[in-house]
Amino acid sequence: MLLCLGLNHRTTPIELRERLAFAESKQPEAALQIQGLKGFEESVVLSTCNRVELFASCEHADGEQALDVLFDYLVAHFGLTQPQREALSCYRLSQADAARHLFRVVSGLDSMVLGETEIFGQVKGAYDTALKTGTTGRMLNKLFQRAFSVGKQVRNETNIQRGSTSVGSVAVDVAAKIFGSLKDCRVLLIGAGEMSRTCAQSLLSRGAKSIIISNRSHERAVELAKEMKGEALRFENWERAVHDVDIIISSTSAPHFVVTPELVGPTMRRRHGRPLFIIDIAVPRDVDPLVHDIEDVYLYNVDQMKGIADEGRRDRERALVQCEEIIEEQLRKFGYHEDSPPLPVVVTKLPSPPLNLETPSLEP
Repeated sequence: MLLCLGLNHRTTPIELRERLAFAESKQPEAALQIQGLKGFEESVVLSTCNRVELFASCEHADGEQALDVLFDYLVAHFGLTQPQREALSCYRLSQADAARHLFRVVSGLDSMVLGETEIFGQVKGAYDTALKTGTTGRMLNKLFQRAFSVGKQVRNETNIQRGSTSVGSVAVDVAAKIFGSLKDCRVLLIGAGEMSRTCAQSLLSRGAKSIIISNRSHERAVELAKEMKGEALRFENWERAVHDVDIIISSTSAPHFVVTPELVGPTMRRRHGRPLFIIDIAVPRDVDPLVHDIEDVYLYNVDQMKGIADEGRRDRERALVQCEEIIEEQLRKFGYHEDSPPLPVVVTKLPSPPLNLETPSLEP
């Protein structure tokens, strides 16, 4: 039986989502742990800034019972308290619904930015990790390979990618809306991954005055800076650039805050009222939310950019029907013949009052 247990930007706020994120280095171990659960045979762990999803195959005849096992694993892995467990909202999918969901995810139809491009590579990376770890077999190999084929078809045959189709490009849209023009702006990118690459490309296309790139791997920062005609700065020295830049876009994989009030506060006193805009597109977050309380500092996180993304979404919604038709056709070819309609977008109402998140780090 095919299963998917997941949570995303619609069901779970960033304050809890970042606590449930699997670090990249921990994903092989997690996949092996899931594979080792009684009755489970295969597993893939997908963890991005907007979602955590566990795909698995198992021998259980009762899908709900098997999904309970996956849910219990997620709760135990992150050491959730009983109130957190009770408040955690996950979507629980099996068989055709699970396959349909993966096809929609890979195609960018379930993303905060409709039609986004990064998710394809993120899912492929998660699958490759599981494949190398030895936690995939006949069912998940066929499923994910078909999903990648569907994703390519959707992008090649529809207009779903029209406009801003990545969190990175939306982040640059936010900066452009704030400044009106980026031609006189100096930008610091903290992190040199694919998200930073997308931001750098968008910034260059908007005519940013200069781009500084800092990364823990200095060689990677140098490589990206050369490609983008920017400047590379060693990670231990990036704080020196804060005084001179107008925009900071941070996207690292650090498990803790990288940008803190203790760092930004003294810098702002030397800027004499010149505003600093910070866009945090990392999960877990790179920037301490208290930074927003500093005068003349404007902080946006990935969830706050949803409104910006929704503006461009309307231009791509007309392509949705065609995308869903492609997915349903591929589901039938894959062997699922249920006549069930595509799953609607489900928005789960979060509990009130909000969760008490004042607990120690949940990453084991």
